[in-house]
Amino acid sequence: MTLSAPLTTLKGVGPRVAERLEKLGLRRVEDLLFHLPYRYQDRTRVVPIGALRPGEEAVVEGEIQADDIKFGKRRSLLCRLGDGSGSLLLRFFHFNASQRAALARGKRLRCYGEVRRGPAMLEMVHPEYHLIDAEAQAPMEAHLTPIYPTTEGMAQKSLRQLIEQALQLLRQGRVADHLPPELLEEYHLPSLRHALLEMHQPAPHTPVAELLEGEHPARQRLALEELLAQHLSLRQLRHKVQQYSAPPLAPPGHLRQRLIDALPFALTGAQTRVMQEIDADLARPHPMQRLVQGDVGSGKTVVAAAAAAQAIEAGYQVAVMAPTELLAEQHRRNFTAWLEPLGLTSAWLSGKSGAKQRRENLALLAEGKAALAVGTHALFQDEVMFDRLGLVIVDEQHRFGVHQRLALREKGSRNGSVPHQLIMTATPIPRTLAMTAYADLDSSVIDELPPGRTPVETVAICDERRDEVVARVHRACVGERRQAYWVCTLIEESEALQCQAAEDTAALLTEALPELRIGLVHGRMKAAEKARVMAGFKAGELQLLVATTVIEVGVDVPNASLMIIENAERLGLAQLHQLRGRVGRGSVSSSCVLMYHKPLSQQGRARLAALRETNDGFEIARRDLALRGPGELLGTRQSGMLRLRVADLERDRDLLPDVARLATALLQRWPQHVAPLIQRWLGDRQRYGDV
Repeated sequence: MTLSAPLTTLKGVGPRVAERLEKLGLRRVEDLLFHLPYRYQDRTRVVPIGALRPGEEAVVEGEIQADDIKFGKRRSLLCRLGDGSGSLLLRFFHFNASQRAALARGKRLRCYGEVRRGPAMLEMVHPEYHLIDAEAQAPMEAHLTPIYPTTEGMAQKSLRQLIEQALQLLRQGRVADHLPPELLEEYHLPSLRHALLEMHQPAPHTPVAELLEGEHPARQRLALEELLAQHLSLRQLRHKVQQYSAPPLAPPGHLRQRLIDALPFALTGAQTRVMQEIDADLARPHPMQRLVQGDVGSGKTVVAAAAAAQAIEAGYQVAVMAPTELLAEQHRRNFTAWLEPLGLTSAWLSGKSGAKQRRENLALLAEGKAALAVGTHALFQDEVMFDRLGLVIVDEQHRFGVHQRLALREKGSRNGSVPHQLIMTATPIPRTLAMTAYADLDSSVIDELPPGRTPVETVAICDERRDEVVARVHRACVGERRQAYWVCTLIEESEALQCQAAEDTAALLTEALPELRIGLVHGRMKAAEKARVMAGFKAGELQLLVATTVIEVGVDVPNASLMIIENAERLGLAQLHQLRGRVGRGSVSSSCVLMYHKPLSQQGRARLAALRETNDGFEIARRDLALRGPGELLGTRQSGMLRLRVADLERDRDLLPDVARLATALLQRWPQHVAPLIQRWLGDRQRYGDV
């Protein structure tokens, strides 16, 4: 049997069991070795009954001193077990005649279970047990008992038996260690065999907390190898992309200069620096793969427009893709306002475009009459054809899967040449995460806000003080002649319910604040209606905008100085920070009110505290990563890119510098180990780069 063999080659795995294991991501024999326990039970020693404490799990051994069936609301079998140090009640709600006969007075048992406080004495309810010979010494477990993540229909005992078969192959030396001995010695790492055996069957004295929390050398070895495989796969993707050619886009820059000259504001030093980095990439005959990070309001869109001007002046088309209709509309307005005065035509594509408009825009792009395409994911649908696509700009990349981003690149693929890619995000990625998750990209950071911006003051208020918040809105909109947002959220993942909540809130606020002009925006409104309301708010015709979280990104109203977020405890840190970024875009002091509903969970309290303590997007992102993990920041749930089995990017961030060095060493000295290492940890998921 080989480790790459399907699980059906193991004893006890038929089609039905294989289907259940598939739900756990287990397909090959080797996968079982990397399916690690999430906790352990200590069955290596017998605990005297007199020493038991409620809440602990333990092995006890003794003689049944009394047995009885109790009739009440639920029939139960009660057995009193004694060992000389004390007595313990064993309670069984499900039992049959043969079990009753086996658990008779005088029988000797060994039991394992959780100790609970009962009416008369300590109890175990439905413990695991077996009869033992009073004369012979029954052997104890030699190691801690692993408890694995499982699924419906897959019992722990069955899963342990299957993993034991894989461990036998490990003991026979049939598992390759893809980290050469020289590297193991240099980095003081245990062998793969030792690390896996330690994780699956730790000795009784092993510090379990270290195993589970990532501090034990065995777990660190496996985490390091998994992060290494992820890093290598992205470096391979980067190398593969660099094998393509791309059109060098290095025009004189007259078009861009006209764009910059027409702007009503001066560019920051950070914007200028990032533009120069993009220029250098665009001038090369290989595709740019650059991530531009910048906090809300740092001016990423202008940088993207400058890059678009360069590509268009060089004779190519540009595609700008955003994850939501509202953000795409905002880009459409900005790019149109900046580029149409320069004589450029743009096309608009979204899922809600009318058939006639869609046909016209498709024709403009296919014939090369439109220099710019702006839209949602509709841009990468099959019928969309470009004449000469030279640059793809993707905003809020973490909302798209990697497949979607690369699929748009393929729209401009021609004779081995692909477009340049510029990826933007207002969700700053902590450096430790970017090193691993975006190893295929070059990174630029716009780390300077435009002059005159004031930090947003953030407060958290219980929704019992709602009247005070309504009064604050009145004061801001009437007394200070400013504008405000009121964002409605619901815990249910239902757009219909979110919209209903916004409609109800708008009606209540209209009644409470009759002198205010109030608008409503939610995801189920027609695009034209949403655009009309947003335009009214931006023009100052509306004083208060009630909305769902569709306004999270892409709305720029400098006169808006107050943001109210209902049920703020239900949103993630990154989303709260994005919403807060809708205010503070002018020179006037701005406020964000986080309304929460009691009781607050510990995580909810931590999120609201983080928002109150800092306006720094990178610090917010670091805390968000610590609280929620990387999935939300990267959009990896749909991309299949970064589903880590052992490693934790926040917990294991100290390993990342070693990961980069190990990757370089393997590529230079042991390149034959790279492919099998990636295959072990990513399997079919490494194909996300093959679009």
